[in-house]
Amino acid sequence: MANELLRRYCPKIDFDTYEDFFEHYRCVVPERFNFAYDVVDEWACIQPDKSALVWTDDSGIVKRYTFADMKRLSDKAANVLLSLGVKKGDVVMLILKQRPEVWILITALMKIGAVCIPGTYQLTQKDIAYRCRIAEVTVLITVDEPYLLDAISAAGPECPNLRHCAIVGDTQRTGFIDMRAAINEAQEDFTPPCSTAATDPMLIYFSSGTTGMPKMVRHNFAFPLGHIVTAKYWQCVEDNRIHMTQSDSGWAKFAWGKIYGQWLCGASIGAYDTEKFTPQGMLDALQRIKPYSFCAPATIFRFLIKENLSAHDFSFIKHSSVAGEPLSPEVYHRIKEMTGLEIREGFGQSEGSVLAAAFKWLPIKPGSMGKPAPLYGLDLLDENGAVCDDGIIGVISVTAADKAPPGLFTGYWKDEAITRSLWHDGVYSSGDMAWRDGDGYYWFVGRNDDVIKCSGYRIGPFEVESALMEHPAVLECAVTAAPDPVRGSVVKATVVLARGFAASDSLKKELQNHVKQVTAPYKYPRIVEFVDELPKTASGKIQRTVIRARDQECSSS
Repeated sequence: MANELLRRYCPKIDFDTYEDFFEHYRCVVPERFNFAYDVVDEWACIQPDKSALVWTDDSGIVKRYTFADMKRLSDKAANVLLSLGVKKGDVVMLILKQRPEVWILITALMKIGAVCIPGTYQLTQKDIAYRCRIAEVTVLITVDEPYLLDAISAAGPECPNLRHCAIVGDTQRTGFIDMRAAINEAQEDFTPPCSTAATDPMLIYFSSGTTGMPKMVRHNFAFPLGHIVTAKYWQCVEDNRIHMTQSDSGWAKFAWGKIYGQWLCGASIGAYDTEKFTPQGMLDALQRIKPYSFCAPATIFRFLIKENLSAHDFSFIKHSSVAGEPLSPEVYHRIKEMTGLEIREGFGQSEGSVLAAAFKWLPIKPGSMGKPAPLYGLDLLDENGAVCDDGIIGVISVTAADKAPPGLFTGYWKDEAITRSLWHDGVYSSGDMAWRDGDGYYWFVGRNDDVIKCSGYRIGPFEVESALMEHPAVLECAVTAAPDPVRGSVVKATVVLARGFAASDSLKKELQNHVKQVTAPYKYPRIVEFVDELPKTASGKIQRTVIRARDQECSSS
């Protein structure tokens, strides 16, 4: 049945080789497409008892939802939203962690043509006020966390368009609607209030903000179709199997791995709703959910290799993948050695679906993001817009963007100037740097701002970080440029130590010598700083810009 659904949008879904896939994959976008009706409700119609969601939390409880449940509950939720005055084109923010209601409410918002802004639970009062004000948010729905409720209440006076706030949870507060109770009490009969074109706005993600203020990345109703490639050909999800991507609902990774492509392919979503990530909690959740395919950010894999993975059974996982940040070869090899799993890397941004990946036909080259996805026309361009030769670092660019393929964003909302600066003349410039080897594999170097220029050399932080990760003392690290009066900049490593290791001058020297032996000696970190934790965005990406700003401030004082 899943193949029949997919063939409505992809005339050919089976391919013998990567070359066959890249050359012949096509996606047909109907003039009117709405994921809620055309996928969620369609599954509820043809297979009402089909598993849609398997959910667990830190208590160990497991809840299961069918597509019939999702249709019924999203219809009721849509009726609640309509009663609050939400209409087509209105903007609603959800800060819901991985509560089951996030899937229900995202689906409900699509049914009434409203625009969803997912938000992470790590947002502060300032973050909430900024997002609500610039995006003209009309309704905000959050979990019952006191710090979030306090932040939302304090931000309220700065949000002129915000009409209603609601809580999903057992604890209620004056001025907030009890959304669970409202959904439970709502009528099930639902009449769609409008139809949606594939080009209508559906979703806005705020960029992770590794540099500057977050931008509003706008996606339309065709966006879910772009994630067929993400789910079927990279994550290798299967019909009637569980796929688990570990991601908070406020991250773009949620769209990649926890709803669109997976449900289009007929897979069930595995969700672990944790209050605070711990490696043991993650391992226990995997044993309860037993996903067939599993995807996580590199940070999680870096922590897992420090645990006794041999004590756990991972035989139920047949496919594993990673995205968000590059996975160092050392972590790849350790995971394979300890579990037998081969992790397939994928690359992309909040602005699109998977742009390049170690697709299922390709031999894995540890540390490489793989080869380009079809439809995007991916290439590496130099500062003059010319295509780079193999081995030359260039900007990862989408060069077939005259007519944006399904999955690519439609621009930065309310910021036409920055949209035009990054997307013009049929080219979208990602701002990420990479090089291509002779086999056509792409190798991530870093954000344009992260590449270190030292004594005439250009040094990519990922290569040095990968070298450091091979040392048993290193749990996490970030490599940045630090100001230097002679060289202009020098390589600096900010290191979080693994359990059992203590900071010392001798360990600094040992790490420096290790990098000299693993990679070109000129790339070694002349400065090594030990810290308890690295600054990260809400999506778990290391904020090298924060480290650079601190170092610049110290050098100026």
